[in-house]
Amino acid sequence: MPQTKDMESLFRTYYRPLCLYALHYLGDPDAVEDVVQECFTAYWQLEKPAESARAWLYAAVRNRCVDALRRSGKTGPLPRDLDGPISDEDAAERSALEARLWTAVAALPEMRRKCLLLAKRDGLSYKEIAEELNISEHTVRNHISRALETLREGAPKILDFIFSFF
Repeated sequence: MPQTKDMESLFRTYYRPLCLYALHYLGDPDAVEDVVQECFTAYWQLEKPAESARAWLYAAVRNRCVDALRRSGKTGPLPRDLDGPISDEDAAERSALEARLWTAVAALPEMRRKCLLLAKRDGLSYKEIAEELNISEHTVRNHISRALETLREGAPKILDFIFSFF
């Protein structure tokens, strides 16, 4: 069984990136938290710690995401990264980039962040966003444009990733 101190460190290091990694596939924050917590619990219960905790955790999250998708009865092909093995390095790089993305988005001014998320994450039109936030479509367009500009200036790689993630 891993030491408590080691588990705390692992949890602090990998919980958020693993949640972001799973969110990409499951899309449901509650399901994501359940999957990641189950994986940490399973790792904690191992009699002998895995050679690479990171690799074990990413593989466990990926496998539980596949199981959750199958149980939900969703038909069609699995998301691109779940249809076969993904390397530990690729998974870690992707989740680190997603973590940076969410950190950058969280740093945006509130109205820009809301408009960007409603458009990119939730798929709402500018008109729908304007109605929901009680502002004009032109204002929505400006907020999204400025949000993307801010992200582009701060982290060009993140902006490229936004359009593949959302």
